Amino acid sequence: MASLSKAGAALTALREDLVGDVFAPGDPGYDEARTVFNAMIDRRPAVIAQCANVADVVRAVRFGRDLDLHIAVRGGGHSVAGAALGDGALVVDLRRMHDVTVAPAAEAVRVEGGATMSHLDRAAQPYGLATTGGRASTTGVGGFVLGGGTGWLARAFGLAVDNLLGIELVTADAERVHANADENPELFWALHGGGGNFGIATALTLRLHELPEFSVALLLYLPHLGPDVVRVFREVVGGGPDEVGGAVLYLTGPPEEFVPPELVGKLVCAGLLTYAGGEDGLRGLAEPLLALPHEAEIVGPMPYADVQCMLDDSPGRRNHWSAEYVTGLPDELVEVYCTRAETMPVPTSTQHLLFPQGGAIAAGPHEYPVPYRDAPWALHPFAIWQDPADDERAIAWVREVRADARPWSTGAVYLNFIGEEGSERVRAGLGEGNLLRLEKVKRAYDPDNVFRFNHNIRPV
Repeated sequence: MASLSKAGAALTALREDLVGDVFAPGDPGYDEARTVFNAMIDRRPAVIAQCANVADVVRAVRFGRDLDLHIAVRGGGHSVAGAALGDGALVVDLRRMHDVTVAPAAEAVRVEGGATMSHLDRAAQPYGLATTGGRASTTGVGGFVLGGGTGWLARAFGLAVDNLLGIELVTADAERVHANADENPELFWALHGGGGNFGIATALTLRLHELPEFSVALLLYLPHLGPDVVRVFREVVGGGPDEVGGAVLYLTGPPEEFVPPELVGKLVCAGLLTYAGGEDGLRGLAEPLLALPHEAEIVGPMPYADVQCMLDDSPGRRNHWSAEYVTGLPDELVEVYCTRAETMPVPTSTQHLLFPQGGAIAAGPHEYPVPYRDAPWALHPFAIWQDPADDERAIAWVREVRADARPWSTGAVYLNFIGEEGSERVRAGLGEGNLLRLEKVKRAYDPDNVFRFNHNIRPV
């Protein structure tokens, strides 16, 4: 650790050199700058550098290395594990770097490292183009893609990382590196699921796909009909084209106009069918779900960027998530999943999701470290609540969902969906056969494990 005099001089120089802002403990704005989506994360970095451009990022990394600080990277700040912050660390905050440049003729887009899904989706939509994004508009693009990236369009267009064409990185040595299939291919491979272990992604280039129309069917059912909803949904997706996706989810009835007043604040089951196409095609697919007795419905075309906002939750709430990827969806698991909804924390913003994979996910490239690709279904307990007094029951409920599903689990997991669950879960999220190769890439680009506030890969 550097001496106090050296640290003070370095911090003064950083404040002068950066185009963006610098915050240290005691500065006005420091507490706001260290606030992330998950209110359970309360960490106190030594320095927060809000970078305005790549030169700022390089300068901040040099500062951190000179003072022997570990470095956390903030894009969207949406990580449930709090990867954007580290106690006593330097935080490289990319939020000011959110430009999105669409190249419609090339069907590609360059996205800066601080952009959110909303920045990307809104920029691509006027061209009738899109790529796989997360299921919330506030998710940061960089962390989402590098962790694998699953969303409403994944069955049609593949995982987000399958659409990664190139990446611009600042490494632990403060060097600017570009990686694609031809340039630094081993690093490029590792970035397909290895997350933020190898450097700071200042920009990503992604493949876009034609999406002139997008449609949804959202139906609300009384919770006792859940097993019927899941079974019908299973058949709709199983017999439908890759363009169909969505989820079954239990949630607290929200105070929205389309929700009957008697269901607001009560447990409800929802069927959400998404379709990369027009309303006519959607209605044909949704007919079996519409035939079930339901309390509310929204069926029709909706801009994809708007659909991305449907499950958004406000920051500042307490979060604990996890997931289990399963080998199939037999009736026994359907009953187990639906029964567990009876114990979920209500009324809260908690969601109990079940969504399909398959399609372009399963057909995608198998050489990348995304071992959950082949699982046909995933359970995603997504606990969100306000009152710290609910911590114990919310966390226990998430663990119970996982335990229920374990007999059908593939063992693999999507790391963006989980918090701190230990090294074995990290291994499960990367794939046993990939770990040694990833560790060698880590050693080449971050031998001192400077970037460690993540689902960490240790250098070997």
